[in-house]
Amino acid sequence: MLSNAPPLRSVGRDPDATILPRSTWPATLAPIAQLLDHGLDLGPVTVFVGDNGVGKSTLVEAIAGAYGMGPEGGSTGSRHTTRKSESTLADHLRLNRGLGAGRGGFFLRAETMHGFFTYLEHNPGGKDPVFHERSHGESFLDLVVARSRYPGLWILDEPESALSFTGSLALLSILRDIVEARGSQVILSTHSPILASIPGAVIYEVGPWGYRPCVWKDLDLVRDWRSFLEEPERYYRQLL
Repeated sequence: MLSNAPPLRSVGRDPDATILPRSTWPATLAPIAQLLDHGLDLGPVTVFVGDNGVGKSTLVEAIAGAYGMGPEGGSTGSRHTTRKSESTLADHLRLNRGLGAGRGGFFLRAETMHGFFTYLEHNPGGKDPVFHERSHGESFLDLVVARSRYPGLWILDEPESALSFTGSLALLSILRDIVEARGSQVILSTHSPILASIPGAVIYEVGPWGYRPCVWKDLDLVRDWRSFLEEPERYYRQLL
């Protein structure tokens, strides 16, 4: 009988690991320090939004690494790597797993997908299409669909970089199906107000203060996009 528990309930500092000095990156980032001090509760869908450089990707990368996924993307146990650039944060985290939940998962990272697609071509393991023969956005959606039949933990880092408006809506629909119909859990880092609007998500706004829960309509991301779309000329005047 399958468990209804999510793969992850929370994540925090591993008390048995060596202490990561707060003067050492990435503990110098406020969200990472907050994670180590207070931990982080996760829902069936957890979304992180915030500006560039605040620590969103570092945070989700470390959760993926602690779960056993390769830092450049792939399934649990993936060893695909081209250049080591990830932090050591994963080594300092303890995961509170759901009782009886499966341990499978997949990490989709926008900035490393070209190399991952090449890795899949050289190491075929199923009936995947040749992703390099598809457009950037099509290959992203194809990969999610191909892997969505396997329930588990899905971690996605800024997937909107490959997607148009309609592509983002398509991914939103796929992610809803992954959670509602297939019993998976999603952790998403995004700059997209479309993807951040996934129903039922726990949304954390990430910034120099750390991370804090926020409802979609009150996100700076949403307010800024709405303001720009209503009057782009005002932003042009400020730039010029």
